[in-house]
Amino acid sequence: MKKGQIYPGDFKKKVVEDVRKNRLSYSEAIRKYEIGGAYTIQKWERIYLEEGPEGLYKDRRGTKSTGRKPLMDKKVEQDLIEENQRLRAEIDYIKKLNALVSKRVKSERKHKS
Repeated sequence: MKKGQIYPGDFKKKVVEDVRKNRLSYSEAIRKYEIGGAYTIQKWERIYLEEGPEGLYKDRRGTKSTGRKPLMDKKVEQDLIEENQRLRAEIDYIKKLNALVSKRVKSERKHKS
């Protein structure tokens, strides 16, 4: 089989099970089965472990991946955004305060001299 080719589910299952059972490296499996690259086998193995062998039979071309969980909960994400905004406001406040203090110190030095 060649790079860019669409592989049938039976073939994917055979490759993944051979890799796992016989502890083949991805390079060995690529040579043995004439597959385009290691990423392909990694992807099949991930699907096999997450969804079982049936997952290898699904046609995933042109579809959005829905099998993965979001990186974080929406509530946690919103809390982090709000905290980030609050911290930015605090930094801006401190910068303005420092600028006013510096201006006052300069003014006081001028009056002393």
